[in-house]
Amino acid sequence: MMRALTCYGIFAEQAGGTFAHTEMSRLLREDDPHSLKYISLWCTEPWTWDAWPRLDEAVRTGRSVFDGLYGKGFFDYLHEDAHESAHVFNQAMTTSSMQSALDVAELLDLTGAATVADIGGGQGHVLASLLEKNPGLRGTLLDLPRVVAGADPRLRDGGSLADRVTIVPGDCREAIPVEADVYIIKNILEWDDDSTRRTLRNVVSAARPGARVVVIENLVDDTPSMKFTTSMDLLLLLNVGGAKHTRESMSARMADAGLVVGDVRPVNAYLHAFDSVTPGG
Repeated sequence: MMRALTCYGIFAEQAGGTFAHTEMSRLLREDDPHSLKYISLWCTEPWTWDAWPRLDEAVRTGRSVFDGLYGKGFFDYLHEDAHESAHVFNQAMTTSSMQSALDVAELLDLTGAATVADIGGGQGHVLASLLEKNPGLRGTLLDLPRVVAGADPRLRDGGSLADRVTIVPGDCREAIPVEADVYIIKNILEWDDDSTRRTLRNVVSAARPGARVVVIENLVDDTPSMKFTTSMDLLLLLNVGGAKHTRESMSARMADAGLVVGDVRPVNAYLHAFDSVTPGG
């Protein structure tokens, strides 16, 4: 097994039959600052071995195969029947969010903004990084109740940023009861088109004219990380009937919602930021 893994750059065989870490194998350690441990586990969870053999069905129909496999939607299955898999998913999303949060904060110039809202912001790692970088900024975190219940400790009561944060439980596909100068929407517009459309329109409805809306997504074109993003694109199709975006498809969906799209800039090798404003400003 170890020798087989050396063929892919995971571990290196040494004299005397011992093996050593490589740059790639260190990424599988939980204590590596760029760890891919939980992402790797997430991509090989037990349900994936049931779903991948039905890729042909998903590609032909354009729909998730999950209901047919388990009799319920993907997230319902995770939280009701597969608690260990749900834990791996949560850890994978947390690790990914923490690693990209500093990159997002470094990229975005929020000079002149007084308030920022992180829509579907998970545990609020991006919001926390933005507030730490901008001491005069106040923020709102909106996500599902069970998600914001586990918000970053910096944002909760007693945390270092708690006095500058409002936490709002809610579903951004249903309503966004938040008014802010800047809205951040990161890595959530990957569901079916109707959910994406409703979320963007809810932002436009909630925002004042001329508010800034920054959408941050993985792309399946024109990006150094296409091997990763195209694989995740297929996995999204299998489990929720969703899809990653191209630069053109993301811009088109934002424009259809009424946003005026401006610059599109790389955040890092995995993410691009679409800067836009609401109409009338």
